[in-house]
Amino acid sequence: MLDKRGRTIDYLRVSLTDRCNLRCVYCMPENGIEKKCHNDILRFEEVEKIITACAALGIKKVRFTGGEPLLLKGIDKLIQHTAAIDSINDISLTTNGILLYEMAEDLKKAGLRRVNISLDTLNADKFKKITRLGDISKVLKSIEKCIELEMVPVKINVVLMKGINDDEIGDFINMTLNNPIQVRFIELMPIGEGLKYYEACKMKVEDVLERFPRLVPVKDDSKVASVYKIPGAKGSVGLISPVSCKFCSDCNRIRLTSTGTIKPCLHSLEEINLKPYLNDEQKLIEVIKHAVYNKPQEHHLETENKSDTDKMMFQIGG
Repeated sequence: MLDKRGRTIDYLRVSLTDRCNLRCVYCMPENGIEKKCHNDILRFEEVEKIITACAALGIKKVRFTGGEPLLLKGIDKLIQHTAAIDSINDISLTTNGILLYEMAEDLKKAGLRRVNISLDTLNADKFKKITRLGDISKVLKSIEKCIELEMVPVKINVVLMKGINDDEIGDFINMTLNNPIQVRFIELMPIGEGLKYYEACKMKVEDVLERFPRLVPVKDDSKVASVYKIPGAKGSVGLISPVSCKFCSDCNRIRLTSTGTIKPCLHSLEEINLKPYLNDEQKLIEVIKHAVYNKPQEHHLETENKSDTDKMMFQIGG
């Protein structure tokens, strides 16, 4: 599946809910969100239809996200359905890890291959402050469980924030020395609640390399991360720079929101509603194909310092 600029689009990120059991300061309002009506959110059978249509067009990789996707009962059945599609060869999940420990084994049996766990600090008190609700011990247990189940490399997503967690960069890097973990440092983006912190807390991922020159580049298939490691380490370090050095020219993804819209670009206002076509497979395929073909060329975060989308990250899918 090619867009009109010749990029191969083979990756679908599926947001299953905008709800979350944490309230991270750069993502979710402190008082939570207004609950949507049940009919506003895609049912799993509708998600399955869309994934099947995308697979017919060339999608090979699916990531489930949210909000917090593990809040939803039956997600293992959705993963199992996705794994049964022959052309889908990679199924992953982004989660905050709070509920993962108890569910990891069943999810792997269903077909889940990998997890990305959001973790912005290794300090328990700071974790409570950033997440407003979280217990870090549950996340750390989940990481250990996924390593035990060989769902590796376990990827740890760390949003870099100057003055908040930049003093822990070395501690995160040390996690990779003896464990099959990839710590991924991600630049804070000026979107949603993140706008409140952006000017004061923004950092470039290059700062990590300046502080830790022992990191050496390694080859990796990632479309978004530049990957490094400490020589001899079991794990690696990924640097993701959506602001300072955007990767739009290599972007291979589209996003499905929990309300049934396709977002060809995270930071674009453009969304295409798929709900009217869910009972017409051929029309559904045509609409998705058209959305992909017209995927925007790039975003302009680096010059405008603000996302064009009017959605917050928990509404789009992290």
